Amino acid sequence: MECAIEGNLKICNCSYEPCSRKGKCCECLQYHWGMKELPACLFPDTIERTYNRSLRKFIEIYKDKV
Repeated sequence: MECAIEGNLKICNCSYEPCSRKGKCCECLQYHWGMKELPACLFPDTIERTYNRSLRKFIEIYKDKV
């Protein structure tokens, strides 16, 4: 399977500029999950900019939105 990096970059909201995984979703997910985090794309832009991508923050944001 070929990675659609260009298409992924159009929807990637990661604000960490030196990130080598931008547009490479499988690498990004594996990296963040290894640190018990989630990737930027699962957070609203205002939260993503804080770089708090913890599971705790994700649950805090979305717990009442189901």
